[in-house]
Amino acid sequence: MADSTMTATLANIHIVIPVHNRKAHTLGCLEALERQSVQGFTVVVVDDGSSDGTAAAIAERYPRVTVLHGDGNLWWSGATNLGVEHALAQGAEYILTLNDDTLPQADFMEKMLWGAAAEPHALLGACALDLQGRFCYGGQRIRWWSASYVNLLDLLPPAQWHGLHAVTHFPGRGLWIPAEVFRAVGRYAAELFPQAVADEDFTHRALRAGYKIFCNYEARLVTCAGISRSELMRMQKSWANYRAYLFQRNGGGNLRYFCRYALRNCPPWWLPLFLSIGVLRRVGGYLLEWGRERCGFSSATKRNKPEAGSL
Repeated sequence: MADSTMTATLANIHIVIPVHNRKAHTLGCLEALERQSVQGFTVVVVDDGSSDGTAAAIAERYPRVTVLHGDGNLWWSGATNLGVEHALAQGAEYILTLNDDTLPQADFMEKMLWGAAAEPHALLGACALDLQGRFCYGGQRIRWWSASYVNLLDLLPPAQWHGLHAVTHFPGRGLWIPAEVFRAVGRYAAELFPQAVADEDFTHRALRAGYKIFCNYEARLVTCAGISRSELMRMQKSWANYRAYLFQRNGGGNLRYFCRYALRNCPPWWLPLFLSIGVLRRVGGYLLEWGRERCGFSSATKRNKPEAGSL
């Protein structure tokens, strides 16, 4: 049972979930939230033009959930911004952005409250488990000079996979954000990054504004998404998929978004290296994988860096 202080805090928490045509995932995520050990938070689902009956199913099974509607052109960033604007207008003090292809464990909100009590002004990202219950994401720290990421699960011994660990950015698929951060740095840059990258860009801006970012290893969720369109572009090699990977809105190697991200966030003294290495990896990495596969070498798509919302 939550005490009176926790109940008052919960009343000022809004969970924002952008969705599009994944009714089964959405309902599963909402069921996981119904089973939380603490209750009293508000859930806001932004249904961006779903045609699979998502909104009707939510209204029937979860009538207390607020459903906002888009026309199918919001994508992850725009849909999340719509939910954030609604939450702020309702007086939310904390906003948790969550993807519908996740299943928060029963004590997830309780552990986020624990983290917020320890670091009330910080952004807190959720630790992710795969369907077998194994840790698959525990935050990252970026190396601008090499355009690479250090995974904390590789850096920390398993005995330290608990508590709060500082990171440089975090994906939005399970991110606790004090409302003051949105007032300080603005919303997700939906016009520049409609799908991926917007969450990393937002958290970099928050870090520069003086807000700490942690991976909360106590707050865990299970990621249960299937293969995304971006992953299929990498797995099913073709010239059409290569172009889509580099230039489509949902392409994981989108060059335009990468360059925008670099120019907005990379320290200027590392920018030439970061841009050069990053572009080379995107343009050449796909072709290198393709060549290895044609020569009989297996190539597995990396899954330890979750994408931003996958609408």
